Amino acid sequence: QVHLVESGGGPVQPGGSLRLSCKAPEDLFRLNTIGWDRQYPGKQRDMVALITSAGSPTYADSVKGRITISRDNAKNTVYLQMNSLKPEDTAVYYCNLYDAYDSQYYWGQGTQVTVSS
Repeated sequence: QVHLVESGGGPVQPGGSLRLSCKAPEDLFRLNTIGWDRQYPGKQRDMVALITSAGSPTYADSVKGRITISRDNAKNTVYLQMNSLKPEDTAVYYCNLYDAYDSQYYWGQGTQVTVSS
């Protein structure tokens, strides 16, 4: 059982900022791409951002310029810094890791982000 432990969600006002964190097992984190998806009620999960083991990021068009993904290899943790938040960013955010060796995806339990005045 692979555990991805997320933290940092919560309520925030429009224009505000949040930082999400996700800690993964060291052996998986070091070698693999890790990122964040989000899911609106009744909808499928969509990619928000991901970062490769080499530190190369990719972002969904809807978040470019407002959200930054980073990883701390010493802490086995990936971060999602979200700025200038909008009500449409309200969703459950899931950390995900792709284990290339086993061709297996893993997800965290999800953390709710609510952007509202």
